[in-house]
Amino acid sequence: MAINFFNEDIDFTLESNARIKNWIRKVIQGKGFAEGTINYIFCSDNYLLDLNVKYLEHDTYTDIITFDYTNEKVLSGDIFISIDRVKENSENYNTSFHDELRRVIIHGILHLTGLKDKTESESLNMRKNENQCLELY
Repeated sequence: MAINFFNEDIDFTLESNARIKNWIRKVIQGKGFAEGTINYIFCSDNYLLDLNVKYLEHDTYTDIITFDYTNEKVLSGDIFISIDRVKENSENYNTSFHDELRRVIIHGILHLTGLKDKTESESLNMRKNENQCLELY
């Protein structure tokens, strides 16, 4: 199967492409899943807002939207990431752009494994899992 990186309406190049793919694979295996087809689509705030309104009926900006096509233990999905939002969040959280991007990249994988972040306790668990995954990078 494959992990793919695409751009939709922006010009963006992911650094350390091979290292990030290997890290994602390590996380997927560590969570007890197999790799299916996972597409990361990097885009702008406006592109992601349009998806958020159209498919989720949320009229708000977000850093990530994950469309889950996982079949039992084979992770598959389309993960849309707003590079605009990642940049802004990195400034707001006083972290580097690349650290914030890796957090969002793995956040999408964690959603595919079934983790949620709607409630406060789910968000705390998600953050704990993100931190554990980031330590593997």
